[in-house]
Amino acid sequence: MFLIQNDGQLLELTESPYDSEAILQELIAKHPSLLAGDQVDSERPRRWLLIKRELGIPGGENQGSRWSVDHLLIDQDAVPTLVEIKRSTDTRIRREVVGQMLDYAANAIAYWPAERLQLEFETRLGDDADATLNEFLGSEIEVDEFWSKAKTNLQAGRLRLVFVADEIPPELRRIIEFLNQQMDPAEVLGVEIRQFTGGGVTSLIPRVIGQTAEAERRKGSPSPRKKWDETSFFSVLTARGGQEAAVARSILDWSVSNALRIWWGEGGRDGSFYPMIDHAGRAQYTVGVVTGRANGYVQLQIPRMTAPFDDQQKRAEFLSRLSEQTGWDNEVDAKFPRLSFDRLAEPGVAEQFLEVLDWVVSETRKS
Repeated sequence: MFLIQNDGQLLELTESPYDSEAILQELIAKHPSLLAGDQVDSERPRRWLLIKRELGIPGGENQGSRWSVDHLLIDQDAVPTLVEIKRSTDTRIRREVVGQMLDYAANAIAYWPAERLQLEFETRLGDDADATLNEFLGSEIEVDEFWSKAKTNLQAGRLRLVFVADEIPPELRRIIEFLNQQMDPAEVLGVEIRQFTGGGVTSLIPRVIGQTAEAERRKGSPSPRKKWDETSFFSVLTARGGQEAAVARSILDWSVSNALRIWWGEGGRDGSFYPMIDHAGRAQYTVGVVTGRANGYVQLQIPRMTAPFDDQQKRAEFLSRLSEQTGWDNEVDAKFPRLSFDRLAEPGVAEQFLEVLDWVVSETRKS
């Protein structure tokens, strides 16, 4: 491998083994993107978040941990991803690691409680758990809905098993391709992460193994998410009749008049847009405007709001102003409270609602 340096000189890098398996394990924990999500799914590249390293797996009902998987990750569609790492010099990488991984998957599905993933993630990150997950997910799905999908995927056996090594031997490659072709809805992949070094530089090159054309044909590709825009969003609301389109239009017009950036959603089912306040190097969430299945609504993005609304008292003032101005009765337990378009269509309510958002914009830009 060759790199052209800034001074035009050619730097030759040579393939080098990892000094230990622990180095490769640490790299995956810190940089899950090394699993080459764009090679796993070119239309919707996979992104992963670490749940926990060395997560215990019981061998039976009401038993303690019998095994531990090197890494448990989860992708943006809440698909649990079990990662087992071996160096090519480890003789267990030929066959033993396959039985090991299948034990992990079978017993995880059978004996992990449905809430295990969320509990382990929140225990590892503590108070930062929700903020980390919100940043990972963006604007398309609520935290509670994401964990609900994770439980469903786990119970349905929709897992991803990933074998990682500096080099995948031919014997393991054939087994991975066979399993990935036969197992459904589970996905089985190998990822080679080759290391090249020279001149004080280290380069890592990942390659995904196991996605044969037959496996992709059998399982089919997930339907791509839709990138909404103004035309497609309002066509849905206009087709329903009523005042929903007018309510949504008033919020969009208000956003434009206040120089807010509009982020259009990518939901496969519901259209959405998010007026964003770009200020002091941060993107401040305000609300999400969503078509919904049958009825549209505005979703307050309170857990995602930054300064000054990362302060609990400030968030409480936001909700209090909404209640006073619109007569809206806040659902105390809802992390992302909603106001229906029907409520906003009542005389004067949309105008009062936008006055509260004016205050949010002003407070953010003063901070």
